[in-house]
Amino acid sequence: MFWVRIDNRLVHGQIIETWLPYTHAKSIIVANDAVADDSLQQQIMSLAIPQSVSCFFSSIDDLQDSVLNVGADSKCGNTIILFSSCEDLRLAMEKGFKFSTVNIGNIHYGPGKKQISPSVALSSDDESCLHFFKGHGIELDFRCVPNDPVQVRFI
Repeated sequence: MFWVRIDNRLVHGQIIETWLPYTHAKSIIVANDAVADDSLQQQIMSLAIPQSVSCFFSSIDDLQDSVLNVGADSKCGNTIILFSSCEDLRLAMEKGFKFSTVNIGNIHYGPGKKQISPSVALSSDDESCLHFFKGHGIELDFRCVPNDPVQVRFI
């Protein structure tokens, strides 16, 4: 099973303390071009991850291969795939990555963004991207942590 999440913070305490136990994930794939090219960021993120959980770093272009490799490894079990932005996930989808649900956990507020929940603020590009997913039958799950009520409407 793959749990797909958009969270601009990528690996952090909520992922480790709530989403790993909730999903029973034994592996994490961080799908982010900048992190895939930055060994220091990879080392820092890896420090937060329990030794019992495998972690992989992938560019958006290489994500499909990473998913196949992780899926072929029976020790990896369930996997959380983290994206820092809606656009990165859309690019992955356009390159063949398939998923049926996306958890939108954290998209920080900034100028020109509309706050739709305590942890999610959307730009017009983010809204267009989420409409794109909905148009392709992707279920949107807005939750910061697993015990939050599921919010599926954003407009």
